[in-house]
Amino acid sequence: MFLASRLRLPLLTVATGLVLAAALVQAASPSVDLIHKPYDLDTGMVSRSISFENPTGAPGEGGKAAHPRHGVGRKGAPNRCIKPGETVQLCDIEGPGVIRHIWMTADGRSERFRKLVIRGYWEGQEHPSIECPVGDFFGFAHSKVTGYQSAVHSLGPKAGMNIWLPMPFNRRARFTFTNENDFEVWMYYQIDYTLQTVLPEDVGRLHACFRRENPTTLKEDFVLLPKRSQKGRFIGSLMGIRTEHPHWWGEGEMKAYLDGDTDFPTICGTGAEDYVGLSWGIQEATFLYNGCS
Repeated sequence: MFLASRLRLPLLTVATGLVLAAALVQAASPSVDLIHKPYDLDTGMVSRSISFENPTGAPGEGGKAAHPRHGVGRKGAPNRCIKPGETVQLCDIEGPGVIRHIWMTADGRSERFRKLVIRGYWEGQEHPSIECPVGDFFGFAHSKVTGYQSAVHSLGPKAGMNIWLPMPFNRRARFTFTNENDFEVWMYYQIDYTLQTVLPEDVGRLHACFRRENPTTLKEDFVLLPKRSQKGRFIGSLMGIRTEHPHWWGEGEMKAYLDGDTDFPTICGTGAEDYVGLSWGIQEATFLYNGCS
């Protein structure tokens, strides 16, 4: 699969793109309907959560850190100071299991998010399947925090960041966080997951691809998702565009090249604003599966 957009961007434009894709998908998402059937008790799953208060997620191990004034079990390790250039491990989980939800926030200036990088590794990989600035991974571009909710993300007005995509794995899931800023960042996080005994061996693992061009080239396609040859499912994309030219930039077509397409795509849209479900320009409006914030 290959996904491109001819945005007709002027030369002084920054375009960024995050693409979420599940590779090697064959079976349905390995989940139980916890929302509509909360009364189902025998799910075959157990709940776990990892944070600085319980960095391994082990049963009965949360809240053991001591607060300097209030003692043990009183918010002793809610956050951590991440030094410039430092990488910390967020989780290292033995499967099979499914990451259900990740929450994160950080203090300080809003522009910090572009230089905070999250990486995710499945099944003992050497190279990450997820490598993305934190803000873009959690659904907002250019570090601009505007509260919104979708089927995948929820973002609070003060950068309470959430992603709700199920992320299954069979043997191992590992996430890291890197501060590439030249100043310290205090960060908070929580990873909620379930452990279970049955997952298809070829269940899809979440992949996130971040690309950026500055400047873009006029009348040339900006590639959101480079060519991929595995079996997979395209989940969605986030685009951030910043232009210094007064003319309208969004008349380019969104194109998806599928299964052997060469010169011309199977899926071809009508414009950038149409791709996100809007029309006659861009307006601030968010929906479950598309929109602009």
